[in-house]
Amino acid sequence: MGSIDRKDSTPQLLNRLRMRQVALMLAIDEQGTLRGAAAQMGLTQPAATKMLHELESALGLPLFDRVGRGLRLNAAGERVTGYFHHLRGSMESLNRELQELREGSAGRLVVGSIMAASPGRLTQALLALKRQWPLLSIEVAVDTSDRLLAQLSEGVLEVVVGRPTAQGDTAHFFQPIDDEALSIIVGLEHPLAQARSVTFAALQAYGWVLQPPGSPMRTLIEQEFQAHRLPLPRGLIETSSILTSMNLVRNSDLVAVIPQAVARDNAEHGMVRILPYRLQCSLDAYGSLVRRDRPLSQAAAQFLALLHGAAGG
Repeated sequence: MGSIDRKDSTPQLLNRLRMRQVALMLAIDEQGTLRGAAAQMGLTQPAATKMLHELESALGLPLFDRVGRGLRLNAAGERVTGYFHHLRGSMESLNRELQELREGSAGRLVVGSIMAASPGRLTQALLALKRQWPLLSIEVAVDTSDRLLAQLSEGVLEVVVGRPTAQGDTAHFFQPIDDEALSIIVGLEHPLAQARSVTFAALQAYGWVLQPPGSPMRTLIEQEFQAHRLPLPRGLIETSSILTSMNLVRNSDLVAVIPQAVARDNAEHGMVRILPYRLQCSLDAYGSLVRRDRPLSQAAAQFLALLHGAAGG
């Protein structure tokens, strides 16, 4: 199989690639088989096979190992598929902005945020942005950093207020805002609600509500248990919803871990009680994350300026 000349290789690669080939690779990744991908795209299997061979020829490398009657992505295929996912995200962002221009709207901004930023930084920046651009449509998704970054890569979100989930993350530009302290909360009638001090051992008598595995907050709590040489409790309730966590502890003897800013806001309104226990481990600072390989809309750029202006203030 031929290889692409290193000299001026990017323009040559752009000339050789076709968007249908990109779509085929993404379909194979989603369906798991060439047959399923062909059906998804409305192609015959021979046509899909030919298209795949043309793509491998254009790239100068095989992308799959043939295993029996199936295909398995090799190292080159994994890299190509990852870049094609990013390309699809960029195209989705472009299509959204073009549609807004066709409709003559003031634009649309889709932001993802962790819960810790919501009571202060995020709210202030969004309200300031709305005052400047009253007709701008804004959508806010609240979730854990790992899930938000996946949506950022796919082009569903344009900005994430959260934290990098991998060491040495080079795909995103990260600008820190503030530390995120955590609190352990219980309901007002919990047996420990009036305690002046609480040990970690005392907490083991109760069930726990934790975020799902993979989120930075969950990783920190796992480290806390390891520091005390204790296994995670059995029968966990796992949810990324802070509201669900608070509702659960308010109506039971469960304990939950939520961002301190949210905990204080609800404790001041008599909704939950913050236990007098300081976690040994702490989370890294959160901030704004955007993709390095994708241009920002004017609305997103202004939102970031307001967000970090609020942080500075």
